[in-house]
Amino acid sequence: MSWRNAFALALTFAYGLSLSVSAASAQTYTDSPYLKEMGLPPVVERLPATPRVIGDREIGRYGGDLRLIMARSRDTRMMTVYGYARLVAFDDDFEIVPDILESVEVEEGRIFTFKLRQGHKWSDGQPFTTEDLRYWWEDVAKNAELSPFGPPVFLKVEDEWPQVDVIDETTIRYSWSQANPFFLPRLAAPRPAFIYRPSHFLKRFHTNFADPEELNQLQRKFRIRGWAPLHNSLDNLYNNDNPELPTLQPWVNTVRPPSQQFIFVRNPYFHRVDEDGQQLPYIDRVVMNIANGKLIPAKVGAGEADLQARSLFMTHFTFLRQAEEREGYETRLWHNGKGAQVALFPNLNYKDPVWRDLFRDVRFRRALSVAIDRDEINEAIFLGLSQPANNTVLPQSPLFDDEYQQVWTEYDPDLAEELLDELGLTERNKDGIRLLANGEPLEIVVETEGDATEQVDVLELVHDTWLDIGIKLFTRPSQSDVFRNRIYAGETQMAVSAGADNGIPTADMSPSEFAPTEQTQYQWPKWGQFFETSGQAGEAPDLPEAQELFQLYEDWRVATSTDEREEIWHRMLSLYTDQVYSIGIVCCTRQPVVVSQKLRNVPKEAMYNWDPGAHFGIFLPDSFYFAE
Repeated sequence: MSWRNAFALALTFAYGLSLSVSAASAQTYTDSPYLKEMGLPPVVERLPATPRVIGDREIGRYGGDLRLIMARSRDTRMMTVYGYARLVAFDDDFEIVPDILESVEVEEGRIFTFKLRQGHKWSDGQPFTTEDLRYWWEDVAKNAELSPFGPPVFLKVEDEWPQVDVIDETTIRYSWSQANPFFLPRLAAPRPAFIYRPSHFLKRFHTNFADPEELNQLQRKFRIRGWAPLHNSLDNLYNNDNPELPTLQPWVNTVRPPSQQFIFVRNPYFHRVDEDGQQLPYIDRVVMNIANGKLIPAKVGAGEADLQARSLFMTHFTFLRQAEEREGYETRLWHNGKGAQVALFPNLNYKDPVWRDLFRDVRFRRALSVAIDRDEINEAIFLGLSQPANNTVLPQSPLFDDEYQQVWTEYDPDLAEELLDELGLTERNKDGIRLLANGEPLEIVVETEGDATEQVDVLELVHDTWLDIGIKLFTRPSQSDVFRNRIYAGETQMAVSAGADNGIPTADMSPSEFAPTEQTQYQWPKWGQFFETSGQAGEAPDLPEAQELFQLYEDWRVATSTDEREEIWHRMLSLYTDQVYSIGIVCCTRQPVVVSQKLRNVPKEAMYNWDPGAHFGIFLPDSFYFAE
C-alpha cells in the first residue's frame, strides 16, 4: 500500500482487518560484541519468541557511535521519535504494520485485538505483558490523581470509553460500539499515545501497590510532596529523561538532564532482528550533543554530526555542500510533508479583547495574508525552490485543489489597504502606523522559538511589506517551553511555526488539524484544550465558522464511506483556507539532510515529515550502520 492509501481505515468500517509482519525464521541469533562483557543472558533468551524481522535493506555490521546535535536538553525526546518502537508503526510506504505487537486484528473498525510477542522484555530484562497495558488503563489513565482530565480523548467515541479485556498475558482487546478511526494512527504517531507502562517499575510509586512507609520515604528522597506528582515525574516514556525508567526503544538513555551530552546505549532486549538473525540496532551508541540552535549548522558543516536534519534549513544548503568533501558527508534534499514550511498563527484566544476581536475578523486576517510578498520570500530565503501557498494539503495529496493553496495569497497591498480601511483602521500616527480605536498603534508581536532562524529571516521580509500598509511587526524569540506556554495562556498575539503536520492526507485520514481539537493548535489553543479535556479546561469555540469546522470534524468521525469523508474534507479545506485561520507563506520546500559517507541504509530521497513519519523514525535508524 502506497502513502496515498495510508490509514486505509475505511476497510475497518465495513470489513475486518488483520495486520501482521514477518517473524524471524532464523534458528540462531547473534548480537553485538558490545554486549558480550555485560553478563547478560544469551541473545536467544533476550529476544521475543518471534522477533520482528526487518528486511528490504542491506545487512549491516555492528559498532560505532552515531553523533547527533540538538538544541536543548529536553530533546532527549527525539530519541523516542527516531527510535520509533511503537505498538503499531508506519513503514516507509506509510502503511501501518505491527511493530512491538506481533499482530492486530480489527473487526468492523471497532474491535481491536492485540497480540503481544511472547517473551518480549523491557530494557531491564523484565517481561513486557498485558499487565503493562492493564496497569496504564486501570491505574494511570482512570486514576483521577494521576490523570485529572481522564484518559486521552482519542479513546472516547461518542461519549463511550473502550471496553478493555485482558484475555491472557499476551492478548488484550479494546472495543467500542462504534468505529474508532483514530486508535491505530495515534499509536503509530511520532509522539504516540503510550497505552502501556513498565508496571513493575512504577508500582513502587503508586499508592495502590506500594508500601505506605516506603512510598513516604521515596517522596522525601525525591523531595516531592504527594505520591501522584512523584509517579508522574518518573513516568515519561516520551521525554526519555529518566534513565531509570525501562523502555522498549532501540537505545536507552544513560544521562539525566540537564546535560550538554547524552549517551544512549543499545537496548539488549530490543525486539527487532535483520534477515540474518542479527539483533538490532547495529549501532552501539547514539551520542547527542547539545548546542545553541544557531550554531548547529556550523557544527554540522565542521563534521560534528553523522546524521542531521534538525535545525538545518535551505538557507544553509550552499554552505553545507561546500564542506561535504572535506568533512566526509553528503547533503541530501528530502521532500517536506508539512502543509506549509512557514505559517503565521493569529491567536484567536488572545487575552486582550481589542486585539482578540480584530484577529477574529476575517477581513483583518485576509489583509495580513495578501500583504505578504510570497514570491520575494521564495526567491530570497528558499532559493526559488519553494512555492507560495496557504497552509493546506500539498499537491501530492489526492485532496489537493489549487483554490485551497492560492486563495488570499496573491500579493495585493491595495486590497490589504482596502480591507483595513473597511475595519475602520484609517487613522495613522506620525510614523504612518495605523491606529486602533483606542489610539494604540497597530503593532503585532510575532513570537518564535529561539532557534528558528529561517522563520526570523522570513519575518524580516514580512515586516517590510506589512509596514507598507501601516502595520508594524516585531519579533520576539523565546525558548520552546516558554513559547508554547505563552500561546496556551493567551499571552501571545501571533506565532510563527510550520504548518499542518500532515500535508499529504487521504480522505480516510483525520482532518483534526483543520478544526479546533488540540491545545497545540496555535491559532485557537483554548478551543482545542476545551475539546481535549472534554470541557474541563479551555473555552468552547464561539466563532460560527470555527464551530462549523468542529461539527464537520465530528461528522467525519462517524462517516461510513470514503466518499462521504472526502466530501467533508473538501468542505473543511475550503472553509479553513477562505477564513485564513493560519497564514501560510510557502510550502513544498526541501529539507537538507546531512548523512555521513560511512552511514548506510539511510534513504537517498524520502519524505521528511513529522506525522506520519517521525522524521527519521519510519526508516528505522536501528537498521542504519557504519561501513568500514
